[in-house]
Amino acid sequence: MTSLPEDPSRLFGEDDRDTAVRRVQEAYAEGHISHEEMDERLHRVLTAETHRELDSVLASLPAEKADTTSTISAAGGRIKRRGPWRVPRFLKVESAYGRVYLDLSRAVIEHPVVDIELQLGTGRARITVPRDAIVDFEDLHTGWKDTRYKPRRGSGTDGPRIRISGAMGFGRLKIRHARR
Repeated sequence: MTSLPEDPSRLFGEDDRDTAVRRVQEAYAEGHISHEEMDERLHRVLTAETHRELDSVLASLPAEKADTTSTISAAGGRIKRRGPWRVPRFLKVESAYGRVYLDLSRAVIEHPVVDIELQLGTGRARITVPRDAIVDFEDLHTGWKDTRYKPRRGSGTDGPRIRISGAMGFGRLKIRHARR
């Protein structure tokens, strides 16, 4: 059975639109397009109705890097990353039960925005972010305990933006900024 080629004139989903918005924003953050061009392209993405219109906005942008997504998973036990490790653009962490510890304070962060998706059943998680990081976790759904996070006083806007999303069943997420 052969599959039919995708019709570029057909409508697309919100995930496609979100991906296109992210690609335009990354192209701007990496210096490939100007602020005015980013605004114009975002307008075109947000008003596009077909794949063809969306593809025309993204055609001249650099291709997405293949190694920008990674998944760490364990049924139980401990998931731990610390020291000098390379943080992908998208990091998905999955654990049925156990502890998760991610230390980004000495990690190599090559992207202006890092998305961390947590899919945790039970157990706690702790994430240490760089001193100058900006943290957003409003898309994280917790089932039992609230997230603990105390923003740094006087933190600038030069650091990476760490966006944490996903779901945690039973357990607590603690986020803290590195001291050094």
